[in-house]
Amino acid sequence: MHPITIGFVSGAAAGVIMGLLSHTLFRLKIFKSSLLVVDGSFFFRTFKLQGGTRLIYGAGLFIHLITSGVFGTLYILLSALLGFGATESVSLAAISIYVVFLWLSMLFVALPVAGEDLLGRKSGPLTWLEQLILHVIFLFVYYSCLRALLV
Repeated sequence: MHPITIGFVSGAAAGVIMGLLSHTLFRLKIFKSSLLVVDGSFFFRTFKLQGGTRLIYGAGLFIHLITSGVFGTLYILLSALLGFGATESVSLAAISIYVVFLWLSMLFVALPVAGEDLLGRKSGPLTWLEQLILHVIFLFVYYSCLRALLV
């Protein structure tokens, strides 16, 4: 499999697990928001469509799968631009730095654009912490998938 494909598949796998965990913790009332609901609601609001609960969840999961796959691919491309080979790019330290940037972009760009305000405050005062937990999960799943498929 090509490294870019591996990056996409690894990112998508990590994103699906991240999204499903977020939604499960939301349903259990441990988290105040679900990435699937935020992404799905944003999709329907943006296109001025009506969507029931299942459609919102489905759209949210699909959007999260695609965006996570793209972010997984982007890491591989950035690694190549910086001169790292495919196996050299599987560095927990380097991936950790990348995921910190993803987490910050979620808090300062994605959540505000999705209507959740800066740091996701509309969802709750600890959204930043929920997102940190989810991004740590993303980090380890993404790293594990890359390691299994590239090394």
